[in-house]
Amino acid sequence: MKTRLIRTALIATTLALATAGTANAAGCLKGAVVGGVAGHYAGHHAVVGAVGGCMVGRHLAKQHAQQQAEQRQAARAQ
Repeated sequence: MKTRLIRTALIATTLALATAGTANAAGCLKGAVVGGVAGHYAGHHAVVGAVGGCMVGRHLAKQHAQQQAEQRQAARAQ
């Protein structure tokens, strides 16, 4: 059981690194790990969970970066 979990985590991490470029990796790795673990416990769908987690992580990181940029722009305007 433990080796299977480790193997699943390695696959999820490898998949996350393969699908995300270095410029777009913000949030992807953390999301892939969380999604992979959640997918593993939700019926042994770790790879699907890792891919979904990567996409959600990237989306949230992009939103966060956009909010920070807006705050910086508003601070400069004052």
